[in-house]
Amino acid sequence: MQHLSRTNNGAPESERTREEPWTILKILRWTSPYFASRNIDTPRLDAEILLSHALQCKRIDLYLRYDQPLCKNELALFKSLIKRRISREPVAYIVGKKDFWSLELEITGDVLIPRPETECVVEAAISLLPMELKSDELKSAGPKRILEIGTGSGAIVLALAAERTGNVFFASDRSVKAVEIARKNAFRNNLGERVHFFAGDWFAPLRTDMPLFDMILSNPPYIRRGMIPQLAPEICKYEPSAALDGGPDGLAALRHIIRSAYSYLADGGHLLLEIGYDQKDAVQKIAAGCGYYEDISVIKDYGGHDRVVQMRKGK
Repeated sequence: MQHLSRTNNGAPESERTREEPWTILKILRWTSPYFASRNIDTPRLDAEILLSHALQCKRIDLYLRYDQPLCKNELALFKSLIKRRISREPVAYIVGKKDFWSLELEITGDVLIPRPETECVVEAAISLLPMELKSDELKSAGPKRILEIGTGSGAIVLALAAERTGNVFFASDRSVKAVEIARKNAFRNNLGERVHFFAGDWFAPLRTDMPLFDMILSNPPYIRRGMIPQLAPEICKYEPSAALDGGPDGLAALRHIIRSAYSYLADGGHLLLEIGYDQKDAVQKIAAGCGYYEDISVIKDYGGHDRVVQMRKGK
């Protein structure tokens, strides 16, 4: 039978002993405190996700099959996943996917990992968009045109496309690889025909004489450049710096978007942006200084932090 001991770097190693084999429950009980000892924030959750990935099953199946022994190959694979996690590689990159809203998204190191607080952007947008219109209403009012810039994995625009069918969605990113991933995620979630993707740096690919948008959204980089090395290793070592770096004051992308978006918004159209928890006053000042926006407000996330700024283009 197999015994799980630690090598010099702390990773588990298979050795033959006379002890009982490593069952699902036993290996979870070993891995969780080991992760905790290595300062992993969610040790039990991470252990469950990685083990279910190694066994190609759902997390709930771990407890339905808790007494199932792991074979040699399964133990070896799980050992490799543990090594990656204690190197602080994010779980989403290890397993290649992440749940967001009601979607399962493919995730690679080319895109930012979607956070729960970003769902607040989706909620704010949904509150401003009507439910699916009936065909006769569409003829008179027409569908809304919605654009997400800096889409990354496509999390925000795909969640909206799933919730507010009948509208027309567009999404862009300056990273061609990110656009490819977002497009894959659209088809993965049966939304491939609802969202039009293109590559480009913010508004650069758009013409001012094209039809205007009723809503523009973004979760842009808003971390102060000097703060990035101080972030958790999962972030500063693995997530794309271009999706984090908001310039010296963290406001470079936000400033550019706010000062440019009005040219592409229809009168009364909305701009929604995710912001840092301490950027409310600065962002509101930028928006007010433009002179093009009304009803500037900030929405808090689930933790009570300022997270989404929304504003409407004046008529």
